Amino acid sequence: MQHDLIAQARTWLAEDPDPETRDELGALIEAGDTDELAARFAGTLQFGTAGLRGELGAGPMRMNRSVVIRAAAGLAAYLKAQGQDGGLVVIGYDARYKSEDFARDTAAVMTGAGLRAAVLPRPLPTPVLAYAIRHLGAVAGVEVTASHNPPRDNGYKVYLGDGSQIVPPADGEIAAAIAAVGPLADVVRPEDGWETLGEEVLEAYLARTDAVLAPGSPRTARTVYTAMHGVGTSVLTAAFERAGFPAPVLVTEQAEPDPAFPTVAFPNPEEPGAMDLAFASARRAAPDLIVANDPDADRCAVAVPDTSVEGGWRMLRGDEVGALLAAHLVERGVSGVFAESIVSSSLLGRIAEKAGLGYEETLTGFKWIARVDGLRYGYEEALGYCVDPEGVRDKDGITAALLVVELASVLKEQGRTLLDLLDDLALAHGLHATDQLSVRVEDLTVIADAMARLREQPPTALAGLAVTSAEDLSRGTASLPPTDGLRYQLEGARVIVRPSGTEPKLKCYLEVVVPVADAASLPAARARSAELLAGIKRDLAAAAGI
Repeated sequence: MQHDLIAQARTWLAEDPDPETRDELGALIEAGDTDELAARFAGTLQFGTAGLRGELGAGPMRMNRSVVIRAAAGLAAYLKAQGQDGGLVVIGYDARYKSEDFARDTAAVMTGAGLRAAVLPRPLPTPVLAYAIRHLGAVAGVEVTASHNPPRDNGYKVYLGDGSQIVPPADGEIAAAIAAVGPLADVVRPEDGWETLGEEVLEAYLARTDAVLAPGSPRTARTVYTAMHGVGTSVLTAAFERAGFPAPVLVTEQAEPDPAFPTVAFPNPEEPGAMDLAFASARRAAPDLIVANDPDADRCAVAVPDTSVEGGWRMLRGDEVGALLAAHLVERGVSGVFAESIVSSSLLGRIAEKAGLGYEETLTGFKWIARVDGLRYGYEEALGYCVDPEGVRDKDGITAALLVVELASVLKEQGRTLLDLLDDLALAHGLHATDQLSVRVEDLTVIADAMARLREQPPTALAGLAVTSAEDLSRGTASLPPTDGLRYQLEGARVIVRPSGTEPKLKCYLEVVVPVADAASLPAARARSAELLAGIKRDLAAAAGI
């Protein structure tokens, strides 16, 4: 067994094109570190949710040039099998470790396979890549990013020619084509022959961002902005300038790309502490709101002044921003379908129904939301918003930021705030309060065991609320394809439990709906919702054994 492992590692080492990972793997072989080698050679990184994502390092269970070259070769084979020989593949990348190398390897493989490749001019937001696919008439796109994962991770996100992320059966067919790739020496990788795009593709994207705003709308709200050490700053500030918004006050410590993410434990605005520097900047600058992007700028977080919380600033939940943007679009008189994933607040459905607009619920992820027929607006609770589906069929943290600052400006002219509009929505539709129980694990069997336990012994009540229905989403429903998840309907509440598709986490999404008679009842309704959410979280953790 040990001999086989060393032999497997030596075989991998012999064809690894990267001196850095060759040295790393060579040192592990030399040291006879069979535990670490076993972890790296326990299988292959699975091509899943929208491609690959994992920790950087040597071996088939890590993200590295060998794995990326195989992924690109498999994607190229799939595209050719679909009759796309000679088609254009656009490649974008963020500022993480190895991102530019992975983008260049992908361009070389596509070129060698007889496809045309074009690489974005520099590290840019993921939505610029999603836009470029449709703008340039590409047959596919690749974005090298790990979004908001820890610094040691990278990833490989794949889009097809419609500009949205891959879904079944394409993902399985691409995975099979990757598995069929032979020795790396057989993958043709020329030194050149692909195009490096100029700034004109970014200019076209920026010209499009103006379209999300209403002509002549107020543009007065002042912001503090953080890019979270990612690639958002230059694009967002350019978009704000074009739109005529005041230049945002930058959180300077986090404004420039830095793959080490030195000021945050996790570069995700939702993580505890990630927004501390932004809050400090806001206390100095006293803006109307804070806007944050994650490192690849496809997500948008919003914080607002709130004297009732310590520090005077409060992060809005993704569901709150999702409802605010929906209400803003309704007020502007848009038509079309509003869509969200099943883990997002049911408030969107109520807003759409009252406005006479179509509404659809999808599985988790923008790969599903973006495919909704007639989509005008889609959002997901994890800070993802699609406000211009004709331009970008994915979440876009830049255009979402523009729209939320326009809304803040409209309200500012009326002497009102985003919190006032949230109160209006609670009065109109009931207080929809959401929370999440999220458990990060080292051992993935913890997640499997929790899911098995809930399937075998589903809870009958949570926080004193009776469970009125329990659905195993792995069987599919009338409107949803199968997915690994559980959904519980309660009297006045809803719970969904699922393993994360991109991180070693079990995620439980909680929502309670509390009726509100009048404005004076809002504080009591908020207190009741907080009490219910805490009780559901406690009882669900006990039922799942976590």
